[in-house]
Amino acid sequence: MTVFTRFLGSVAMAGGAATMVLPQAAMAQEELRWQVPMSFASTLTALGDTMPWMADQLRAASGGRIDLQIAEPGAVVPALSIFENVSTGAIDAGYSFMGYEIGQVPASALFGATPFGLESNEFTAWLSFGGGRDLLVETFAPFDVYPIPCGTISPEAAGWFRTEMTKVEDFAGLKFRAASVGGEIMKEFGMSVTMMPGGELYQALETGVLDATEFSLPTVDEQLGFFQIAKFYYLPGWHQPSTNQFLYVNAGVWEGLEPETQSMIEMACMAANAYSISRAEALQGAALARFEAQGVQLRVYNDEMLLSFYEAGQKVFERRSAEDVQFGKVYSSMMAFQREHATWKELGYLPRDWMRVNVYDKE
Repeated sequence: MTVFTRFLGSVAMAGGAATMVLPQAAMAQEELRWQVPMSFASTLTALGDTMPWMADQLRAASGGRIDLQIAEPGAVVPALSIFENVSTGAIDAGYSFMGYEIGQVPASALFGATPFGLESNEFTAWLSFGGGRDLLVETFAPFDVYPIPCGTISPEAAGWFRTEMTKVEDFAGLKFRAASVGGEIMKEFGMSVTMMPGGELYQALETGVLDATEFSLPTVDEQLGFFQIAKFYYLPGWHQPSTNQFLYVNAGVWEGLEPETQSMIEMACMAANAYSISRAEALQGAALARFEAQGVQLRVYNDEMLLSFYEAGQKVFERRSAEDVQFGKVYSSMMAFQREHATWKELGYLPRDWMRVNVYDKE
């Protein structure tokens, strides 16, 4: 037998082995069909359209074997009840801002948004390399929920007001929509704070049920039309330096999935984090310019007011940490990471106003 003949024989054997192995590998990937209700409308930029994007990518990457079918708020379960329905097994999975369940899971609020806390890139860094993901899983395990970070966006604006807020005393008595710990802090200033889903806010603001509101990014707030009613738009989003969305999966359902399926979902959600923050950052400058053209007054809270918010926040964090061990554990970990990272954040990047002050304003 010649060398060439032996080579052909080896190729034929390898090809035969491949034809035996490849169909088995293809058959190994399970098919998955979940209906995934969301807390936000899919039309809301970066906030609501991230999960549909992620589902499309996952569907394409899996050849259609993993099909997450998105349901709009209220179509399957109420917009703010994703967590409890996943926890009880009423639904397999859902997509939501984390923190609406603060009454049952106090530490959840920290993963959704921490006032004066981690920005989006810091938050994902802490999750991936600072112990945050282990604490996340630990926090939700008693409730039979496996949460997957699946979207993070830029800071929210601090709120829409009909009149100018010049000092913290101006907040007393106002009916204000806010979520999670940020809302709890605003109560310290005499505000009447309520939690409402985004779809109800325009009417509430228009009819006087609310005097003011915060909700999300400028692009999202623009879509909801708040600028038509309230003309004073306050920044920065001290109460939510990042806003983080999660794919909640029932723990029993998750554990029943094959490892390959779990890995594909996790990777798709990691891609969703990159997609959402990129999309959010890309669009906000133009949105603020449109607001100004429509007569909106952009206002920045002064240092004195921000310090008042911070000090009130420390009281809330201390109280919450004393009441709930897990809340204190998560908060301590986040703050330790923030403090360690602070020197790099301050020295490694240009000051945020450097280009405007030294370049743009001089052109």
